[in-house]
Amino acid sequence: MDPKTHPEIKSWTDGYTGELDSVDFLMGNCTVGMWLAFAHLMNPEFVEVRGCVLWERVYEPRNFEEWYARLDGDVRRVEDLLNRFVVGYAVDCGESGEDEEALKDIAQVLAFSWESALARHFPSRSFQVQVLATDDGPTVVFSQAVSDGRS
Repeated sequence: MDPKTHPEIKSWTDGYTGELDSVDFLMGNCTVGMWLAFAHLMNPEFVEVRGCVLWERVYEPRNFEEWYARLDGDVRRVEDLLNRFVVGYAVDCGESGEDEEALKDIAQVLAFSWESALARHFPSRSFQVQVLATDDGPTVVFSQAVSDGRS
């Protein structure tokens, strides 16, 4: 989705003269804290536990151990379960067509960014980063790609 076409950004840029774009929108509306939080969402930290690569934010030892046991140590299934980000839970928006399209676009860009971050942190491993269409809206999920016989 072209950010210039989203009603919130378009309304803001139309209120000014000159050629403003979505970056100007961010510069005019975000604090340093917002920029920092956004940067760390796009370039997250990871932890490795029992062969699982996890988004640091979702790693909680007791919860991890419970799921690891429940899923019989299946690394990929544990990762698929825990490494999720439901975009609509984080982004306050309405139910307009523009907002739905924006959520999909945000999810896809986040997936591209996470794929790049994972490749930088774990250059010898392959990952599958997906955007799933769920009942809760677009959801970004990652796990190690099947390449060495693991399921």
